[in-house]
Formats: sequence, C-alpha cells, structure tokens
Amino acid sequence: MNIELPNTTAGEINKALVQARRANGSPAVGMVLNLVIVTDEENAHDAVKAASDASREHPSRILAVIKRPTRRAQRRGETRLDAEVQVGSDAGNAETVLLRLYGELTENADSAVVPLLLPDTPVVVWWPVDAPAAPAKDPLGALAQRRITDSYAVEEPLRELAVRTTTYAPGDTDLAWTRLTPWRSMLAAALDQARATVTWAVVESEAENPSAELLARWFADRLGVPVRRVVTKGPVITGVRLRTADGEIVIDRPDGTLATLSIPHQPTRALPLRVRGTAELIAEELRRLDPDEAYADALSATARELKNDV
Repeated sequence: MNIELPNTTAGEINKALVQARRANGSPAVGMVLNLVIVTDEENAHDAVKAASDASREHPSRILAVIKRPTRRAQRRGETRLDAEVQVGSDAGNAETVLLRLYGELTENADSAVVPLLLPDTPVVVWWPVDAPAAPAKDPLGALAQRRITDSYAVEEPLRELAVRTTTYAPGDTDLAWTRLTPWRSMLAAALDQARATVTWAVVESEAENPSAELLARWFADRLGVPVRRVVTKGPVITGVRLRTADGEIVIDRPDGTLATLSIPHQPTRALPLRVRGTAELIAEELRRLDPDEAYADALSATARELKNDV
C-alpha cells in the first residue's frame, strides 16, 4: 500500500501509518529498529531498496530523508514536507516513509524525523553518499546508536576516510569496513592454520580504495608489519599476500566472485568471496548496535609503507 501525502505534517503521516498497518495487518510491535536514511533524490531509490531488502532480516521503520532544493526563485523560501508511506510486500518487513523536505526544513530534518520514530526502539542513521564530517554531531546522527557512512561512494574516498579518522565517535562505522568482513575472517582462519609469524604484507586493489586502506591499517594494528599497496584493475580488493618464514599466505580474487587460498605446505583451495551488495552490507551492520572496536582500532592505526628493498 502506498499513500501520498503532499504538504503534510508528522501527525498526518502517523495517521497514515496506522491506516496502512491496519489494512495490511502488519503491527508495528514487530519492528526491531528505526533506520533513518539521509540522501538525495538521485540515490534515494537504491538506498530504500537496499534497506527494504535488509528489513527481511531486521524488520524496521525506514525513514528516508530526502532534501529537495527549490528551483523556482519565488518558492525558495517555502517550507514544506511531502511524504509517501509504503507498507506491504514491496516494502519488505518494514514500514517505509519517504520524507521530501523543502525550505528551512532541510536544515532542521530532525524536527520532521523525531515524531515518526518508534519509541523505545534503537535508531540507526545511514548516509549512502554525502555524510557530514562528524556524524555523531549531526542533529540526526545524535539520535542514533549506530551511524553508517560509505567512504567508497564519494569522489575522493581516501580523503573521506581521513575525515572519518579525525571525527570518529563510538557508534560510527563505514561500509568500506563492512566489505572487509569476509576477508578478515578468511585471513584470520589462514593465520590460525599457518601458525607462523608474518613479516610483511601486500594488499592488491583498485586505486584509491578505502577498504584496502583499512585492511592495511588493520594489518598494522593487529600484526605490526609494513604493508605494500599494489594497484590493479579491481574490482575492489583483488588479492592479499602475507610473507612468513615458511612462505606466503595468499588470497587471490581477480574477478570479484571466487578466490583461491594458498597456505604453505597445504593444497590450494577455491573459496567463494564475491563482492556483496549494499543490502547485505546494511543487514550485517544492523546485526550489532554496539561500538565496533576493531573498526575504531583500524581507523586510528597508521599503516607503515613497505620499502621496495624489503
């Protein structure tokens, strides 16, 4: 069910949610969190689709905050809230409200969002693209237990990651880090099997990849070794090499789907290691709302560059 509410208020939106819920038989008591998406019109559809898919694992009230600049000069001072309520199969296990903000309301989005939050339910805020420099200090970010950004989605990913480093607060995370979960799990398992001391590492990836930078910092934090970066055509991270006294531990993923794992004195194995979609990444982040200490440690670490003569 879709309900269009032009030039509306939070009270009218809540009434529409109750109406849609009764019509579809989907009580709000089943919702486990509030997911607030702050985006623009261009990216709203894909972000809401990913959140709706993730809601099949995490039933949520999804509030998509879409700030709309007014093009007509005579209406630039107009403050208005247009809404669209979506409940039912198309919205996954979620109640979705698209909030299009105009005028002064774009600078006070929290005033439109707070009345629509389910009470006594965790709040997660996700910026699919242009996130504030300090998410925890943003009016919407201050409402949240978890704040999700994505350094990979901006024009200068490594510069964005540098900003995240200086403004980090407990509860912050980045999808560039979430993309590393299968890599970190596989590498940890390989090191457990090899039982050898790593002396240096190589990370192969496309240029300016924030996940590769975070992986290098993770090596610096956990292993204390220098790291060499090798630029490839991608997609994203394509390989990791860890040098030990017994030989190299190698994970090679040239095509973004299947990886080969090589450990000294063991047969080479093929393992699934595909590039995951946004819905899977968001679903993973929603499984935990406590501070991600591993991300904080990696973010604050400095990866020492491996010299060519090592």
